[in-house]
This record gives sequence, C-alpha cells and structure tokens, in this order.
Amino acid sequence: MKNAALGLTIASAVLLSACVAAPSAGAPAAAAPSRLDDILARGTLRACTTGDYKPYSFYRQDGTFEGIDIDMTESLAKSLGVKAEFVKTSWPNLMNDFLAKCDVAVGGVSTTLDRQKRAFFTEAYQVDGKTPIVRCADVDKYQTVAQIDRPSVRVIVNPGGTNERFAKQFLQHATLVPYPDNVTIFKQILAGKADVMVTDASETMLQQKLNPGLCSVHPDKPFQYGEKAWMVPRGDVVFQQYVDQWLHLSRASGEYQATSDKWLK
Repeated sequence: MKNAALGLTIASAVLLSACVAAPSAGAPAAAAPSRLDDILARGTLRACTTGDYKPYSFYRQDGTFEGIDIDMTESLAKSLGVKAEFVKTSWPNLMNDFLAKCDVAVGGVSTTLDRQKRAFFTEAYQVDGKTPIVRCADVDKYQTVAQIDRPSVRVIVNPGGTNERFAKQFLQHATLVPYPDNVTIFKQILAGKADVMVTDASETMLQQKLNPGLCSVHPDKPFQYGEKAWMVPRGDVVFQQYVDQWLHLSRASGEYQATSDKWLK
C-alpha cells in the first residue's frame, strides 16, 4: 500500500506540474521571437549585397548602392518604418556574411537548394535562367551547351556563385577562365580574352546595352530554369511572411514593375 500511495503521490505531482507549466486553454501561446521584432526595435533593416550585379545591385564610387533590389530594399524598410542599411559582401562570402551580419540578402540572388539548407527564400520576384553572352559575330557559334563545351572555347566565370556552379557542372570540357571582378568581366570578352560567359538572361540583356559589340544568345530560351528571390533567416516564418506579403503588394500595385523598368528600360 505504501508503494501504491507513493506512486499516486508522484503521479499527482507530475500532473500538477504539467498543468502549471501548460498555458490554460483560453490563454494565447507566447509568440516565438522573430527578426521582425529585432528590426523594429533596432530601427534598421540590414541588407547584405554584393554591389557587382547590374541591374540588381551596383556599388558606386561614392560608397552608395543602386539598382532594382536596392530600391526595393528601401521600400521594404519604409514599410517597416526603419532605415535601410547595406552591407557590402561578395558571392563567395554571401551566405556567411548574411548569417552573421544581415536580416536579408539581396541583389539578384538565385534560389538554390544549397542556399536553402542554411536560409529561407522569399517568394520569387523574377524567373530567370542561364544563357550565353558573346561577341555579336559569334552568336551562331555558341547556341548550345555542346557548342560551348569544347576545349577550344574560353568560358569566363566569376567565382563563388551560380555562374561558376553552372560552368563546372555543364562545361567540363571547355576552358574555364576565372575572373574575380564581376563589373568588368564582360569587357574581357570584347578584348578577346574570353569567348563566352554564361550568366542570367536578365544580366545578358542589360550588358549587351552597356557593352556594344556583345550580344545575348536566346535570352528568351535559357539553358535552365532559375528564379530570383531574397534570403531571410531560416525558420523565421513571421519575418518571411511579412516580406512575402510586402512583395506581393508591391507587385500587385505596380511598384516592382516600375522599379524594374527604371533600371532595365
């Protein structure tokens, strides 16, 4: 009887403890902490961006940024009643800098499963894909992956991003030419130091305007499907949903299209 009574006492204590610890049926559960609350309390929205990818993000000589994603980051910050603060990074360091220093990562960031392992993505704001840009006289020579993937073809790549990943995966026979400066990389093709660059179709369309003599190859039919989105902290559904809703409304109102047209047309 003593053992039975002891067991009953322990069970009663456990049940009482559980009842005290658990919220009552009518009480709201405590909200999980979110980066959204941190941003509102801090008064700034910190955005990591490379500043080397027109038309999305470009770092000017005066130390400021410009581009589609820069304008949209300013818009997101305004919707929150805070200031936008931009943190310059590079493609090889983008993820680590984002995790250590920023609330969002912006500037033509492609969605990839590797990145998804460490961060969440917002809904995509643009569908894109990899396509070649070459000297205009060579457009017919480089229509397909097979035509490019030859030892005699010099493919220039900027390290650390999806362009390099595409080249290493699909252009294993071509001669890859690493080039670290994504701002001047296209001029290397004009100078005859490379034959092809495979990058996002949206970038090739802009760069052919900025660099007469270069032509985008079938940008309407890229080699693979791709999307542009922003990175936000992994697991923070509250902040992700806020950014997604803001993005949805900005696209529905025409704000995003107007911003895009400002830089592309």
